Amino acid sequence: MKISFENPDKVNGLLTLTVETADFQDRVEKTLKDLRKKAQLPGFRPGQVPMGMIKRQYGEGVKAEEINKIIGEELYKYVNENKIKMLGEPMANEGQEPVDLEKDAPYVFNFDIAVAPEFKVELTDKDTLDYYTIKVDDDLVNRQIDMFASRAGHYDKAEEYQANDMLKGDIRELDENGNTKEGGITVEGAVLMPDYIKVEDQKKLFEGCKLGDIITFNPKKAYPESDVEVSSLLKMKKEEVADLTSDFSFQVTEISRFVKAEVNQELFDTVYGKDEVKDEKAFREKIAEGLKEQLANDGDFKFLVDLRKYLEEKVGKLEYPDALLKRFMLAQNKDKGEKFVEDNYEQSIKELTWHLVREQLVEANGIKIDDADLKETAKEAARAQFAQYGMTNVPEEYLENYANDMLKKKEFVDSLVDRSIDRKLVATLKNVVKLTPKEATLDEFNEMMKGE
Repeated sequence: MKISFENPDKVNGLLTLTVETADFQDRVEKTLKDLRKKAQLPGFRPGQVPMGMIKRQYGEGVKAEEINKIIGEELYKYVNENKIKMLGEPMANEGQEPVDLEKDAPYVFNFDIAVAPEFKVELTDKDTLDYYTIKVDDDLVNRQIDMFASRAGHYDKAEEYQANDMLKGDIRELDENGNTKEGGITVEGAVLMPDYIKVEDQKKLFEGCKLGDIITFNPKKAYPESDVEVSSLLKMKKEEVADLTSDFSFQVTEISRFVKAEVNQELFDTVYGKDEVKDEKAFREKIAEGLKEQLANDGDFKFLVDLRKYLEEKVGKLEYPDALLKRFMLAQNKDKGEKFVEDNYEQSIKELTWHLVREQLVEANGIKIDDADLKETAKEAARAQFAQYGMTNVPEEYLENYANDMLKKKEFVDSLVDRSIDRKLVATLKNVVKLTPKEATLDEFNEMMKGE
């Protein structure tokens, strides 16, 4: 087999494979012999079908299949051995003539290869980047305590409605005279939170209502942009409320008021386990400690975002084989068409550039990922997930089980590999570049991260 590669402009490559008879003949013969052993045709015992019949029936198909396998094997072998940094997959050259395999070899196949642009990126202690630490102040600790108290709260019964209360009552459709409509819509025990009513004059109808009061309101006016909320309240299908215009009565049968848990030993035990924290001072210190650990990951994430911007500017605009990459992108998104490619090409190139930059940094710093890294990343993801629900003292065995479940699912593994690489890259590069320490409140930090 002859293989040649032309790469005149460094990013557009043309790889030509010339397949001779000797390249595929032995493989075709072997495959046909294997087929003969299994072939079952009327009038012949298994394995005794004449080879001539096997060749006539299967020869061309086997030949095409073996040539296709050889092309794939040799193409990728050549690319790897010659260290061609190929982007995406090879594509048949647009000028490729149809190859007639019924004719004798040689057969010539041309492939367009998108080649990664050449560039070099380095980081040293002469490169300076900001590193943000989120300030764990009293305000942040208070917010966390408030969240814990809310999670551990309960509903008490009340006699008169106040903001944020939840009402339970019976809903009945009214006729044009304001009387209960015969055969109209009725819902007993409907739950309603007036604070979530979108229109102010409808919301005010419920102000100061007491047990037993009957309020007349209009659900469609109360939720003018959401048939989903109306259908949920009236226990109907969404399409059934589309043309609904009636007023309804709501007779209050129950008023429930949410009460946050008190900051006492019971709350301490709920959050951190029995007798782990003895007083409010220790509770606040424990919260602050947990927040520092949790928010350190946010600082690392911002560092990675800032690092990416810094390196993209440092590398500058790279030359890509745009026409070829757009062809490849279109082939991958046939159902979305050329407009999708044009609308998304620039962003895909931005992501590709970062991928190539990151790849160089990973190789230059000898970063490798093993099973232990993936396990730790999965456990970190589990901790973050539990922390969102206010669970900060999750036993190690639960984290271990959660991580093991994630690692069994292929859809999670690729993401965990990427996150593991990012974690190691950040940890390494924080010791390479010069860091300028900066501090920000959580609100300031979140403002900075908007749109990132």
